[in-house]
Amino acid sequence: SEYLSTHLVLTMGVPSIVLKILLAVLCAAIQPAYSAFVPSRISASSSIARTIMSAEKPSCPNQGGIIDLTAHPSTLPGDPSLILTTNVDLGDKKMDIMKACSKAISAATGKPESYIAVCINDNASMIFGGSDEPLALGCMYSIGAIAMESNGQVQASVTEQLAPFGVTGDRIYINFFDVPRANVGWNGATFAG
Repeated sequence: SEYLSTHLVLTMGVPSIVLKILLAVLCAAIQPAYSAFVPSRISASSSIARTIMSAEKPSCPNQGGIIDLTAHPSTLPGDPSLILTTNVDLGDKKMDIMKACSKAISAATGKPESYIAVCINDNASMIFGGSDEPLALGCMYSIGAIAMESNGQVQASVTEQLAPFGVTGDRIYINFFDVPRANVGWNGATFAG
């Protein structure tokens, strides 16, 4: 971000609307790095700093109003979503397990539960290490909020939920994916616009 802020200061002669557009495009392209970038790192006396600090935040509409696309990714709606497949029969406990996973994901990521989707497929034909002993495979996708601590919390919760069905922690894989806004669709568009 030092490189970015230095070069932005050098572009004071460029019309501010062009800089706003370039900044919005750049922010979307480098969203994880952008969360650490703040306009205050630019010299406060520069005209570009005043332009950026006073500029409207890039946004896109949704059903609940406007989404601030400059917000930290962990605060954005859409995902997380967890897709979990297991070879055990969860019976009438399946919905309870999905709800528990949803609450655990919300607690781990800090995202409202209203944004979270969980899908569990049970009774699947699967093997792990050449064995069809009880197992589970999962993928969790999120716009931000994918980190070692939150991933570990989700893994622990899923393990706890599946333990009564004979699925041990060493037979559960969950892959965690931090996805760009442009790769998450919702409400007829993507979160990139």
